[in-house]
Amino acid sequence: MATFARLHFLYEAVLAFHRGPKRLCLDLGCGTGIVTREMSAHFDSVVGTDPSAGMIKQARASIEAEKQYGNVGLREGSAENTPSLREGEVDMVVAGQAAHWFDYARLWPEMKRLVRPEGTVAFWGYKDPVFVNFPGASQIMQRYLYDSRPGKLGSYWSMPGRSYVQDKLRVIQPPAADWEDVQRIEYEPDTKGRNTGDGTLFMERSLTKKNPERQATSVGGEGDVIDDLFDEAAKGSEWFRDEQNMVDIEWGSGLVMARGKP
Repeated sequence: MATFARLHFLYEAVLAFHRGPKRLCLDLGCGTGIVTREMSAHFDSVVGTDPSAGMIKQARASIEAEKQYGNVGLREGSAENTPSLREGEVDMVVAGQAAHWFDYARLWPEMKRLVRPEGTVAFWGYKDPVFVNFPGASQIMQRYLYDSRPGKLGSYWSMPGRSYVQDKLRVIQPPAADWEDVQRIEYEPDTKGRNTGDGTLFMERSLTKKNPERQATSVGGEGDVIDDLFDEAAKGSEWFRDEQNMVDIEWGSGLVMARGKP
């Protein structure tokens, strides 16, 4: 999951929703462990799981390198089956930019088994980026994201998971028989400037065209998809012609939280 300004507000919202003990947090689809590490400051123990051995290897390497996460455990495994944890042992389950992968017919029974009464589930994800000051560039961005031809990104998205993120995770419906106090916090960016969208903004960044790892095509380098996107945007806006100019980007997002019924 990418690093965003304002993301600490999302963590604050999740922690404010939670009630009761903070003994064990389970991070599903933990990837490289970004959320796992963040939650470790708030719980006695955190367990991160991911079905990818490669992701667990990266998460473990980052945790060992920083030498400050002695309360974190990492395990390879699916979100829908965590036999190493006991019934009612978990106080909070989180998933950051992973919930669109889950099989909910199997996940919800496992969440009911693991999460203590009045414990928390909190899943969030972010959708397509928007240049908040440049409507034309945002339209170009959409084409680069979903065009499947070579040099574009459309062929990399997996469906229907990507459509779940685009709809801000509204497909996630905690079963009413087992969960209560369901809350959703969403944000949909606009192109009238920063934080002019609808909802609560959690994810934004400012960036330039310049990529230190790949030389721009303008000076004979290979470039990358961002380089190409900025070149096309520059045809409609002079601002994009200077590699040093910063542009503001916001992501639409969805956060869904619920409490286990007593």
